[in-house]
Parts: sequence; structure tokens; C-alpha cells
Amino acid sequence: MKKIIYFFLLFPILAVGQSQEATLLDQWNDPDVVVNPTFNNSYNEVWGVVANNREFAVIGSTGGTHFIDVTDPQDVREVAFVQGTVHGASITHRDFHDYQCYLYAVSDQGNSNTLQVIDYSNLPNSVDVVYDSQEYFARSHNIFIDTSAARLYVAPARNTNVGTVPLRILSLDNPEAPELLADINSIAGIGLSGIHDLYVRQNIAYLNLGGRFMVADLTDPEAPEYLGGMDTYPQQGYNHSGWLNDSGDTYYMADETHGRDLKVVNVTDFTDIEVVQTFNAESAESSTIPHNLIVRGNYLYASYYYDGLQVYDISDPQNPQRVFNYDTYQEPNTTSYRGAWGVFPYLPSGNILISDMQTGLYVFEKIDNSITGEFATPDSPANCGNLVSVQEADLPFNDIQISPLPFDQQINIAFTLNESQNIQLALLDQTGRTIRQLGNETFPAGQQQVAYTISDLPAGMYFLELQGETQRVVYKVISL
Repeated sequence: MKKIIYFFLLFPILAVGQSQEATLLDQWNDPDVVVNPTFNNSYNEVWGVVANNREFAVIGSTGGTHFIDVTDPQDVREVAFVQGTVHGASITHRDFHDYQCYLYAVSDQGNSNTLQVIDYSNLPNSVDVVYDSQEYFARSHNIFIDTSAARLYVAPARNTNVGTVPLRILSLDNPEAPELLADINSIAGIGLSGIHDLYVRQNIAYLNLGGRFMVADLTDPEAPEYLGGMDTYPQQGYNHSGWLNDSGDTYYMADETHGRDLKVVNVTDFTDIEVVQTFNAESAESSTIPHNLIVRGNYLYASYYYDGLQVYDISDPQNPQRVFNYDTYQEPNTTSYRGAWGVFPYLPSGNILISDMQTGLYVFEKIDNSITGEFATPDSPANCGNLVSVQEADLPFNDIQISPLPFDQQINIAFTLNESQNIQLALLDQTGRTIRQLGNETFPAGQQQVAYTISDLPAGMYFLELQGETQRVVYKVISL
């Protein structure tokens, strides 16, 4: 595994119209990942999740889904991997979204592929594939989850049994067992066969249709309602993807066409949708091309083929100003696709993730100092897992693993000590009262493993407390 660490000095944001290089904290790349010869790429989409008070990047590759611990952004490391149902040099695309404590993973190559649902609540120790099936589709180019409605949107759903459904909607009321809600082939007589991607908030869908743009109300998936759209617009190309700002009045749109700008779309009035501004990466190359973009707060984060990370101040929503950038692809531009694929800015730390098709994962320092560790928008991932709290900044013991979960009479605890010290272990009830003192002893530095028998304990939820000399951690555990 190759790891490169860069350090740059980050200055305050420059004057309007100026841009500076973002601060790269670390980069991850596994040279053993198979290369797809079509685009000379090993990697594709990037996403982010949070579990047990730790941050993780999710990056797709020709092999599958990699989980990278980025909690310490200057020392990132892979902690889990899920092999794709179809994997190898034929894979170009993967896509991800999360809901509650589950990651939903798809690919758009291989007719024998599946939808994988991955429980990541036990990270960094492990992940668990809880659903792996072609029941509703085998392949998809893009998925989106409207968390407010617990719905997974699949665009398109491809299966050798049913052909291609432009837009399939699944219920996630049971996150481990999706259920079909509806298939949508057209809205108001407009076919959706060209749909590439979509953004959905509270059942209102913003559809990137390749050759056009549409907004629709999908509250009743059996009777979708057309709200508005555009057949033509300035600098029109292949309408690829987009994201809505927090106030819901502006949609930012990317056309995946060489030389085309990003678009500012006024969606205040769905009956009068229009592009009011265009902007770009300020590149001298005519073959520059935007791919994906996400809004968090007053900033728009975009991944550009060839031109890497681009960040725009959108405090004036209709007048984006480029303020940060970082070029992840140093080779000359071509007429194909190279460089940054995806971007993810929703980690609680505010640190920014970029996936580069050829060189893997990049972690950049946050550029918005208003982010203080709290989740800023409904699009942010939930903090999953059983870690309840950590006290004290210094971490003298780490790599804590508890098994089995749930436990029945015996519980095993493994951890690593940086130095010899006394560790007290106790089981607490839901009021925080100690009901079993499990251990109180001095351990040497290094890896430790202990096992405790806990008999005559009523079934239910408890808290396992580990108290060191300068650190206290508490985990939620379930007794059978």
C-alpha cells in the first residue's frame, strides 16, 4: 500500500475572485488494485460514514468497496473491504449512499451484479454484508437516498429478467430488506430513459436527464407529478448531476461534456426554472470537464476530471466564487476521462474527501471554519455503532474490540496499550450505575485480550466502561 503525506500552510480565504490551493492531509492508494483498461482507472466513487465516533471514507474500486479510517487525517488506513459481486478489470462504475447504519453499494457493469447492503456499525473492527441480491436489479449507474422518506432511488435499474427501468423506488423502512414501491418510466408524457442521476429532498426530485432537466413531486410514487424543467439552457451538454443548496432555491448542475461550465439554476419558481449563471474551474485547457458536485452550507464542492477538487463560495447563491482548488491529476488532459471522480464534504470534522480514478483517495483539510464537529445538514451520515463516549483527548489505549455482540454470559475485550497502566472494567446499567465490576489490573504495553463470564444477567442493554489512567470510554452492549 502506498501512502503519501503532504503538508501545506493554510491561509485565510482570499479576496473574492481569487483561489488558493487546498491543504492535502493524506492520500491512500493500493497499487494491487486491478486497473480497468478503458479509462486506465482503478477507482471510482467516494462517500463517507461515521461509526463509533470515528470517520471513514468509502471508495469504490474495480475490486469492491474499501473502508478507510480517516479519523486521524494525517494517518489514514484501510480497515475493511467488501468484494463486489462482480469484480475485476471490467468494472468502471460503483456508487454509494448511506442510511442509518447501512451503506448501499451498486455497480453498473456485470449482469450478475447485485445490490449490496453493508452494516458498518462495528467499524473500525469489521463490516457485515446483510443483503446481497438481484431481487430488484443487478446493475445501476446511480442511487440516491431521501432519508426523510426512507426511500432508495435507483437510476436506472438494470436486470436481465426485466430489462431496464429508468427509475425504480425502494422503501427502506426495513433497511436490511428493501421493498419495491414503484417503477417510473415517464412523467407527464416525458420519458425518463435518459436519466443519469438525481437529487431528492422530501420527495421532490431534481432529475438530470442527459439531454434535459426536470423537477417532479414523487410523494405518491404511483402518480408522480411534473413540476417544471428545462429542455434547453446555456452551455448545454450531457446533463450529468447536481445538488440543491440548503435554502432550496438554487440547484447547481454539472454537464459531463468537455469544455462545458457548471450551471446555477434558479428553482424558486418551478414553473419558471432557468440557468442564471455559469462558472468553471478557470482552467486554460479546453477539455476540462466537471463530474460530481455537493453543497454543504455556504460552499459548493466539485470534482473535476483533470482539474481535481474545486471549492466555490456560494454565500451569494447565484454568484459562486472559486476559493480553493487542488489538482489531483498531473498528467496532460485528453478527450477521455481521467482524474477526480467524486467528492464528499459531509464528515463532522469538515475534512473533504476526493476520489481520483487513477491515484485513489485524497483527504483535504476543511475550508469552512464554522464547522465545529457537528452535523450541518440532513445529508450528513449518522454516528453509528456502540461507542457512547470518549473522555480525555489523549488516547493511551486504542483498537478496542468487543465480541460477541450481542453477548451471552461471556464477553471478550481486546485492546492495545501504548504504555503499561491500570485498567478498570465495569458493566453499567442504563442509569449509569455499576452493576458488575469486571476487572481492575495493571497491563503491560502492547496488545491485550481478556474474557469475563457474566452469568445471571437479565437480557437487555447495558454499558461497558473501560477506565484508564487518562482515558475513559463507554460502549453500548446487549445481553441475550
